Amino acid sequence: MSMAEFKGKVKNIQDTPFGYTLSVIGGKWKMVIIYLLAENQPVRFNDLKRQIGVITYKMLSSQLKELEADGMVKRTEYPQIPPKVEYSLTEKVESLLPVLEGLCEWGVKNQNKD
Repeated sequence: MSMAEFKGKVKNIQDTPFGYTLSVIGGKWKMVIIYLLAENQPVRFNDLKRQIGVITYKMLSSQLKELEADGMVKRTEYPQIPPKVEYSLTEKVESLLPVLEGLCEWGVKNQNKD
């Protein structure tokens, strides 16, 4: 399915596959989180927070919960003291990784071309 199939038919972007994709990975932090998990999974919450840097604990927690609800991230909780929680990517997100890789390649080609 391509964007051309929807030309002139789109009443609401949310009703398209593109809209669905944006709802799952859109926003400031979700692709960053997916990228970092793809690079070094599994990752503990505080390690992820440290790698991102400027994100608040509340926002990171919220974004991880949304990604988990969408089936993109798996949360594994270990019954120990202190509590240990790790995050990793699910199989569902594997087909998205080449798209993110393409975005990285685009950035390499265009970052300093002003």
